[in-house]
Amino acid sequence: MTVSVNGVAVEAAVWPSAELAAVHELLRQRAMVAGLLTQDACLEAEVSAAIERLLEREVVVPSPTEAECRRYYVAHPAEFRSGELVSARHILFQVTPGVLVNQIRATAERTLMDLLAEPDGFRERARELSNCPSGLFGGNLGQLGRGDTVPEFEAALFSDDSIGIRPGLVKTRYGFHIVAVDHRVPGQAAPFEAVQAQIAERLAEIVQQRALAQYVAILAGQANVVGVDLQAASSPLVQ
Repeated sequence: MTVSVNGVAVEAAVWPSAELAAVHELLRQRAMVAGLLTQDACLEAEVSAAIERLLEREVVVPSPTEAECRRYYVAHPAEFRSGELVSARHILFQVTPGVLVNQIRATAERTLMDLLAEPDGFRERARELSNCPSGLFGGNLGQLGRGDTVPEFEAALFSDDSIGIRPGLVKTRYGFHIVAVDHRVPGQAAPFEAVQAQIAERLAEIVQQRALAQYVAILAGQANVVGVDLQAASSPLVQ
């Protein structure tokens, strides 16, 4: 289906998604109405700069208060520990361009089910199936701390205090992993003052994402958007 915003056709094929293409056009048109962009502007850098100025002006993101940061700190203690270590193993089912992702996922899931039933087979399966060099050593990754791996893998290692093979596959940019944690060193909690700025930045990002989504929804509710659903809202009270 053709995508358009207020009668202007959108070249969705050159964007990661049709929704993103429509949002870009919606914001471009809003920047023109706001006097930040001329009718004949065609350079993408010029359009992007105008959209950035528009969002800075019209999307207000309040700074998190100290009380909000403290509540987050108390509710997420595992995120603010220093010296925390795990000894881990994994089996990587790598996803590369052109491969059948569903087939790889199915193989990884079958292997995981087998290992949950018979954990002693982990070393052999890692040597046989893993696309990581660690497979030669039974999947052994040694000791890992926070920041040593990609965020998706780190989240799986440190999300709880469990030991053993994790019951679900871990998806990262590299593929699907079967992960086993053999040992944990708990570490110590970092004081609030040491991580307050980090928490404030994280909360500000969350608030900004919500504010941007609401702003786009309001604009979409006032526009004629064809071909995609931008979850349009007709009221600024949308939550």
